[in-house]
Amino acid sequence: MYFCRVEGNKHIRVTIVGNPNCGKTSLYNKMTGEHERVGNYSGVTVDATSAVCHFKGYEIEITDLPGTNSLSDATPEELRLRHHLVEHTPDVVLNVVCASNLERNLYLTTELIDMSQPMVVALSMYDELQRNGAKLDHELLGKMMGVPMLPVEGHSGKGVEELLDTVVAVYEGREESVRHIHIYQGIIEESVMALNKRIREHREELPKCFPPRYFAMKMLEGDSDISAMLEKHSPHYAEWVRICEKEREHLRFDLGASEDIKTTMANQKYGFIAGALRETYTKGEAKLENISNTIDSVVTHRIWGYPIFILVMWLMFYCTFRLGAYPQGWIEGLVANLGALLERWLPDGMLKDLLCDGIIGGVGSVIVFLPNIMILYLFISFMEDSGYLARAAFVMDKVMHKAGLHGKSFIPLVMGFGCNVPAVLSTRIIESRSSRLITTFIIPFMSCSARLPVYIILVGSFFAVHSSWVMLGLYLLGIVVAMATAQLIRKFMFKKEETPFVMELPPYRIPTLKATLSHMWQRCAQYLRNIGGMILVASIVVWLLGYFPRQKENESTVEHYENSYIGRVGRFCEPAFEPIGLNWKASVSLLSGVAGKELMVSTLGVLYSNNDNEDNPAQLKENLFKSGDFSTPSALALLVFTLLYLPCVATITAIGSESGWRWAVASAVYSTAVAWLCSFVVYHIAKLFV
Repeated sequence: MYFCRVEGNKHIRVTIVGNPNCGKTSLYNKMTGEHERVGNYSGVTVDATSAVCHFKGYEIEITDLPGTNSLSDATPEELRLRHHLVEHTPDVVLNVVCASNLERNLYLTTELIDMSQPMVVALSMYDELQRNGAKLDHELLGKMMGVPMLPVEGHSGKGVEELLDTVVAVYEGREESVRHIHIYQGIIEESVMALNKRIREHREELPKCFPPRYFAMKMLEGDSDISAMLEKHSPHYAEWVRICEKEREHLRFDLGASEDIKTTMANQKYGFIAGALRETYTKGEAKLENISNTIDSVVTHRIWGYPIFILVMWLMFYCTFRLGAYPQGWIEGLVANLGALLERWLPDGMLKDLLCDGIIGGVGSVIVFLPNIMILYLFISFMEDSGYLARAAFVMDKVMHKAGLHGKSFIPLVMGFGCNVPAVLSTRIIESRSSRLITTFIIPFMSCSARLPVYIILVGSFFAVHSSWVMLGLYLLGIVVAMATAQLIRKFMFKKEETPFVMELPPYRIPTLKATLSHMWQRCAQYLRNIGGMILVASIVVWLLGYFPRQKENESTVEHYENSYIGRVGRFCEPAFEPIGLNWKASVSLLSGVAGKELMVSTLGVLYSNNDNEDNPAQLKENLFKSGDFSTPSALALLVFTLLYLPCVATITAIGSESGWRWAVASAVYSTAVAWLCSFVVYHIAKLFV
């Protein structure tokens, strides 16, 4: 198509800016061929992501920024985006506007107009507007706002080539619809002009990123970030402050006590948008909106919303466990046959033992769970793309507030079910510092997909009859512990109550099969990369520690493992785990799980491989059950400990980088203590009934 490398091309820097859930990342993926994660809820993009596409002799570097509703100094998220525009000034801003939510999305467009940024507006999800029967004269609207506007469909790629053509035309200065406009500020306009006039006299002192009028407006608004920028660069700043205070005093008299300058400016922008849409936009029948409202009346109901949410979660775990058992059996057979072939072909010795017991026994024990991981991610991807995940966040919003958390906290917590690391990074979408820190601290209690292979092994071995309920119980236990921890931190460390948060519910969409499968595979590919890297190395290390010192004559396999280096480590740690019914082998697997929870399965696969021909990774469940090392209470205790104990190294590192190493260490110590205490209680209660 048009994404081909051309020699001697010129360079254009394009930055994508838009509201949350407006289709930015879908469009970015379509233009660059990247596979960034796309979800039908806010906060998917948590940092700037860049890639390059080549189009008609140009090398276009495209950067996708996190979604935001404005570019003020109100939240860290908005400041981060504005600083990006200052520090990495783009040649062209690509403003993505959701065509089915024009009035709200165009507010950000007006702020970009104030900045005098060379801009192209992409009207995303244009097909939804048309399906509702609405009509938009986007060419006339673009002329009125002084920026070219083009309809696009990110999921299909329709209109993307025309959009890139327009980006090039704006860059080359030959786009006829581009003109600079000033949005009239009503009663404030006189003050803006007065301050702008004085600032323009010394425009050489200004940072080159924005025009004088923009600085004048922001000073009148009381934008502390812009004021700090001017104070740093401009010797005449003190004079401008005096003029600004004089104008603000006049405005306080004119506006009265009912409205401030910032609100008045925002109202003027919305008035400008409303006037432009009145001439260019005709509403449709809102069929999709009516359907969404009908569905929402059920799934977000104050009573029925909770059982529906629990039912969806139960169905996800049921399918993960039951449906995944069939392809899991096929992979087990392939792994078993591979192990049998190596047993027959290779001569006895260390190499044979390494391949059969270390690599096949370790990595093979993890790879058999790929179908279960795929099903889990398939459900999560479908919920994201359809819009239900945002509804689940809405349903749980009251629970979040009872735990003393911000409403946005639920999104990172749900992401934690996939992987704790991106979930920790996504806490950047939370404006409140206290809620951000608390959410980061409790994310490790969300059961990530790396724990799933451990659950499947133990639940399948000891709780096969009630597997779905046990799995659901584990996930719910993690949520309960997280909420209780949040309440404790809020009560003793951050006593200030959080302000209510209005959560935006995106429209329902029917996910395309290609998009859902693509999102699922991206996550599964990461799982496979872990198997090929960290898990492979760790499996070999665990096998070597269990292989040496070499087995003596007349020494049984069990005795050899106990006398090996890994056995000695396990014996040293065993007293700490005895009160919860776990032996040294379980303690070794838990220690290996610090690097990654998947390693617990590979470690168990190595430790419970008896070096007999009939043993292979497919029989790990049977080996665990027959070993006699686990009773039903101790297996339950191991499940609970795996759920709650310290997060993997990657998650600890992410917490340290986002919140500080004091919080990372506290998270590791606290979660391990809670894991031991809960496992102790569960173990001894279970012993009363089993």
